[in-house]
Amino acid sequence: MTDREQVFDYVIVGGGSAGCVLANRLSADENVSVALLEAGPRDWNPLIHIPIGIIGLMWSKMFNWAYYTAPQTRLANRRLFWPRGKTLGGSSAVNAMCYTRGNAADYDRWAADGNEGWGYRDMLAYFRKSEGFEGGANEYHGDAGGYRVSRGRHNNPLNEKFIAAAEACGYPRNDDFGGATDVGVGLYNVAQNNGRRCSNADAFLHPIAHRKNLTVITRARASRVTFEGRRATGVVYRKGRFGGERTIRASREVLLCGGAINTPQLLLLSGVGPRDQIEPHGIKLHHELPGVGRNLQDHLDISVIDREKTTLSLRLSAKFVFLEAPVALWDYLRHGRGWLTSNVAESGGFISSTNDPKLGDLQLHFIPTIEQDHGHQLWNTIRYHGYTLRICDLRPKSRGHIGLTSADPRADPYIDPNYLDDPNDLAQLVKAVKIGRRIMRSPPLAAHRDGELEPGDAIEDDAAIENYVRRRAETIYHPVGTCKMGQGDDAVVDERLRVHGLEALRVVDASIMPTIVGGNTNAPTTAIAEKAADMIIADRH
Repeated sequence: MTDREQVFDYVIVGGGSAGCVLANRLSADENVSVALLEAGPRDWNPLIHIPIGIIGLMWSKMFNWAYYTAPQTRLANRRLFWPRGKTLGGSSAVNAMCYTRGNAADYDRWAADGNEGWGYRDMLAYFRKSEGFEGGANEYHGDAGGYRVSRGRHNNPLNEKFIAAAEACGYPRNDDFGGATDVGVGLYNVAQNNGRRCSNADAFLHPIAHRKNLTVITRARASRVTFEGRRATGVVYRKGRFGGERTIRASREVLLCGGAINTPQLLLLSGVGPRDQIEPHGIKLHHELPGVGRNLQDHLDISVIDREKTTLSLRLSAKFVFLEAPVALWDYLRHGRGWLTSNVAESGGFISSTNDPKLGDLQLHFIPTIEQDHGHQLWNTIRYHGYTLRICDLRPKSRGHIGLTSADPRADPYIDPNYLDDPNDLAQLVKAVKIGRRIMRSPPLAAHRDGELEPGDAIEDDAAIENYVRRRAETIYHPVGTCKMGQGDDAVVDERLRVHGLEALRVVDASIMPTIVGGNTNAPTTAIAEKAADMIIADRH
């Protein structure tokens, strides 16, 4: 093997949530060689491992792709900020660590649509396999997996007030969103181990870094997949910012794990996808596959924000910066506890706007501080104590797409979520604001309330709330669906995640979801990768 062209059995593109799982499971056979390419650097930054460091990672260009969407015509023509992880562990290294799986009906729908083996009971086995649950193994949880799941070590007093307020509005308490049901409100379990973030790199990659048959290459930006006829043979990539092109070959399979944005981008750059998205950029069409980049889905989110008069919330005051923060750092370093272990969104839940006892259609994230514009807008967090209730529409009907802006692999892709294209999605978020206000104004929480910051007391009728949604709605970071699993004309992969019409090429990440799950997407992506690993190993023999 030369420095310019190496050969491995499997080449995994993307060292994120799914890629880390595949690297672990495939390299467990010492007779199999595996290479993992990650566009970002290693996950060395302390902000990744200190849970509340997510606030600082929002501003990082080194560890965050920091994408922006195309202007959204139904959201006041705004370009929305889309942060995604760019390091080992991917978005599991920069997310809020909430461990949820979605509703059982989400997976049963996949199976009912023709994807055999992807129903809830099938997927539950993989959730349990990956998980190291602090509470011990039971019907719904596993305790032997590397993906550590625990109760948060910090619980701001306002969380219990929020939960009581939601209960007063008729929503049941739920202490385990990964258990028999996800419906209800409570404290989130988090992907943490002894107060430290447990990213998928921590869970699956770092413990097996010693394996001689596993090669991890960071700062390796994939340019295109190579083919011999219909068979994928490897990947061309650039090492570092100024490095020349190198080729890495796969004797068995190329596995794309770049996520719902980067995976379809790489396929398009490789000439795989819709003709009208490839040829205008001067790229030769290799395999026409209309579904690549289509079917983009995301959870759109709207906030209700109140000022607080009892000063229990986190406020970025001088006292906080110069007195409380140093004490908290000492407590964290010495004991692994305190508010530095907070995932910020410590409580929340899943509720139904139609009173369905089994299937929620809104997700809540309660944040005991004023959080605006992904933490970029800090002035009100400095001025006031306050708290934020973020509410997202769990099953949006609008569909967008990922495309190319250039044939240059280093250029950002074109991202158009097409938010609110279906009018039902706007109606859902109007209901979300009304429900959120009802919870925030109910007695257990109202005693702490010192007026509404957003939307603002003057915004009451539906038209005004609609306008507020258009001005202020943002992503809650769950893009999926752009390499859809299925058998229809819009599908990209089959039920074994093999790309239709090609050989030795699979997609293993959140892009294969036919429909978005009703919850945070990291645990489902992890389970998808666990199942994919079993299928890849089975197909090898």
